[in-house]
Amino acid sequence: MPNLFNWYRQGTPVERTTFWACFAGWGLDAMDVQMFTLAIPAIMTAFAIDKGTAGLIGSATLISSAIGGWLAGMLSDRYGRIKTLQWTILWFAAFTFLCAFAQTFPQLIVLKALQGFGFGGEWAAGAVLMAETIRAENRGKVMGSVQSAWAVGWGAAVLLFTISFSWLPADMAWRVMFAVGLLPALLVIYVRRNLKEPVRSVQSAKGSIGAGLTKIFRPDLLKTTLLGAVLGTGAHGGYYAIMTWLPTYLSKERHLSVLNAGANLAVVIVAFWCGCIASSWMIDRIGRRRNIALFALCCVITVLAYVYLPLSDNAMLLVGFPLGFFAAGIPASLGALF
Repeated sequence: MPNLFNWYRQGTPVERTTFWACFAGWGLDAMDVQMFTLAIPAIMTAFAIDKGTAGLIGSATLISSAIGGWLAGMLSDRYGRIKTLQWTILWFAAFTFLCAFAQTFPQLIVLKALQGFGFGGEWAAGAVLMAETIRAENRGKVMGSVQSAWAVGWGAAVLLFTISFSWLPADMAWRVMFAVGLLPALLVIYVRRNLKEPVRSVQSAKGSIGAGLTKIFRPDLLKTTLLGAVLGTGAHGGYYAIMTWLPTYLSKERHLSVLNAGANLAVVIVAFWCGCIASSWMIDRIGRRRNIALFALCCVITVLAYVYLPLSDNAMLLVGFPLGFFAAGIPASLGALF
């Protein structure tokens, strides 16, 4: 992959600044979202709930993130990508912080659902901003590289989890983690000072008040909308079904300590970053659809092996790399494909 990062060296200052703003936004987004997956066992104990009930929290967050992405897309067409990006960052940071003070399960599920609006909205605004700022020949590589920020944020969440749960009582540790989730709000300062609205979105805003929800179901767009929805649902549904419960699986089913579970997650996270970078190179070489199909096939095989084979702890550590690597390829391709 000798030319993988040539786009950055040859990019304009606007392209590089936009890349880092979206990279940081998505990474901090990931940190806030992944904190919940790590804290599930402690939250189950704190509120005396079972796994099925805990799963409702994750479902509420993801469903609201889908709605948030839809609404943020409309807002970014009406008010611009930059303003919408700022709003969504502030939104998910604020509600992540408020989760630290939830006293009952209903309070937590409402706060997590509200957090989801900002989570989905940030991706929508950031992805469109990147697509309109980066030149077409580099779009796949750049969008895949931005997706790799998820691994960075995920790694930050695991580090925070390891420190918090090693030094604090479990009931306090998960609250401290969510309180730290306010930090992404500081990114808005950088966004306000350094980013410029893409010319294309400025012209679009002048021409209309933004596409309504029904516009994407026009006859000429219906097929693309439905196929995109099915692909996005399958890709993200599969990813979150595995990764939301992976920390709980390692601690409750495999009975790993905090440090050993963190080591397994570290392997998956590093592999996820590598998968995003590999995918970002491949989608401009073999095309979006072929890249997604290849990673999807390999991901299915790896997940089946991880779940059903009688793996030792050491073997699971090794299989964690292809698990994270192939799980990354599809999300890394979606922004460029859409």
